[in-house]
Amino acid sequence: MADQENLTINGNGNYDASQIQVLEGLEAVRRRPGMYIGSTSARGLHHLVYEIVDNSIDEALAGYCDTIEVIIHEDNSIEVSDNGRGIPVDIHPKMGKPAVEVALTVLHAGGKFGGEGYKVSGGLHGVGLSVVNALSAFLKVTVQRNGKVYEQTYERGATTSQLIVVGEAEKTGTTIYFKPDAEIFEELEYSYDTLAHRLRELSFLNKNVKITLHDRRTGKEKEFLHAGGIIDFVKYLNKNKDVLHPQVIYFHCEKESVDIEVALQFNDGYAENIYSFANNINTHEGGTHESGFKSALTRVINDYARRTNLLKDNENNLSGEDIREGLTSIISVKVREPQFEGQTKTKLGNSEVRGYTDSSVTEGLGTFLEENPSVAKKIIDKSVHAMRAREAARKARELTRRKSALESTSLPGKLADCSLRDPSLCELFLVEGDSAGGSAKQGRDRRFQAILPLRGKILNVEKARLDKVLSNEEIRAIITALGTGIGEDFDVAKARYHRICIMTDADVDGSHIRTLLLTFFYRHMKPLVEDGYIYIAQPPLYQVKKGRDVRYFYSDKELNNHLKEKGKDNVTIQRYKGLGEMNPDQLWDTTMNPEERTILRVAMEDAMEAETVFTTLMGDRVEPRREFIQNHAREVRNLDI
Repeated sequence: MADQENLTINGNGNYDASQIQVLEGLEAVRRRPGMYIGSTSARGLHHLVYEIVDNSIDEALAGYCDTIEVIIHEDNSIEVSDNGRGIPVDIHPKMGKPAVEVALTVLHAGGKFGGEGYKVSGGLHGVGLSVVNALSAFLKVTVQRNGKVYEQTYERGATTSQLIVVGEAEKTGTTIYFKPDAEIFEELEYSYDTLAHRLRELSFLNKNVKITLHDRRTGKEKEFLHAGGIIDFVKYLNKNKDVLHPQVIYFHCEKESVDIEVALQFNDGYAENIYSFANNINTHEGGTHESGFKSALTRVINDYARRTNLLKDNENNLSGEDIREGLTSIISVKVREPQFEGQTKTKLGNSEVRGYTDSSVTEGLGTFLEENPSVAKKIIDKSVHAMRAREAARKARELTRRKSALESTSLPGKLADCSLRDPSLCELFLVEGDSAGGSAKQGRDRRFQAILPLRGKILNVEKARLDKVLSNEEIRAIITALGTGIGEDFDVAKARYHRICIMTDADVDGSHIRTLLLTFFYRHMKPLVEDGYIYIAQPPLYQVKKGRDVRYFYSDKELNNHLKEKGKDNVTIQRYKGLGEMNPDQLWDTTMNPEERTILRVAMEDAMEAETVFTTLMGDRVEPRREFIQNHAREVRNLDI
């Protein structure tokens, strides 16, 4: 039984054996759930489903499962079924109880610790089933195996029934039904879109495995099945982009005990999108497989360009950054004994994988370029243009570098800075228009609030390289005010404000300006988004007066509810068309006063989904944008990425 020690020191400073509290079994999980699932917020809630689905995927990797079904029930309980071998039900020789009960009640118990149950597995720690059980108010496991159907129930990790036979089975498989514990989780409502995104991802990474998602709350249903695997994945990511070559470049090989798959395709955009996976786990921080891919890509393309005189002797080599402009790529490795850095498993550390991936890409990409010279030329031409633009951007960046004490020549009078110099206490409002900017300057708290008015709409950076971006006066003003630099110079630690509030009118133009700014931050200052520095101000839509009583409302629904309750007699309603209609006091009271205001923090839960949203909203193609707006217009007032 895996125990956890919770060490404490008593009031008089003594520290001895009596002060060591032993948390037995799954009690440790319930006491410190964040250690096992990351958090008890919505992210942790969804992680419970991923843990169960990952076990089914491990059965698929072992060659025993090709169908997985996930059901969200009306009460937000979850059911996950597969047609794998079924969790073993025979008595565990050491524990003296059924193996399925051991898997559900003992930490670090499973078929993934050196035995032959699984050669490759994403659920490495053997904690998935037992952690989900510990954090569920109720869980029922149903196993079809040996021609019989077995069932057992649990509550908050404790066994509440014996494993019993409830019928005969014609097939094999496992079904886990669980209801998350309201004592543990802050939120209990599952997001269909969040689950669909992960299940789609798994279907791409495990071709020919059919995964279905049913939402019994709404009737929504989706089936994911991709015979093309990660080739289909790249096509999906590039679906709203104009590609340089229709054929996705793909190679697959096995070296020693490492299975390596790579798919890549270039588009005419400027963003680099490389997503790496190890045993189906998205390695957000990269690792040896990703570094091996990048080094081989740079070397192979430079070698080919030299050999074919697409790069002259007097020209410098293309940098990796130049070559990866407009690249969409999936790297997926399956490793027998993966070493992940950190409990969150976001960076692969196996040193041998770098060499294997490097040699695989060298062989596969080298052969492709030789056999497809016209595609090779397009890729290299684009990289050469990127190199020239990078040099132009370097020169432009020098103009935006912040001079000491923000000299007036650096920001020609536009920035009204704050007096405090501790970035963690300071906030910058990016305000649409000079009129609203003037009101904001007068209404602000000058100690910690800085104001930067913006004239008109900034450049759509989705359609421009960095050199052109840096020629935009408004963008240069933002970069200089923030102090972080941009591109190769960017350093989030130099940010002069830890809260950057986008404050625009509550109309179509304001929404467009907000999206343009979000696109700029996401494309060129992503750490500001990832670290939670970007916010969206929420100005009111209505002012309602009745005598001396003045109230503000931020949506039609709020206003209508108020009028239903209080009536419309002797009421004056003002609909704000823009920030400029509010005087400084009103702007402070409703939108800028930290004691009263509502501001939305821009959260990036999923980089891949954010990438798709920005490409759809700000790219060249009209039809995907129209479809997106039609599908989502009624759902939200403000779109978070």
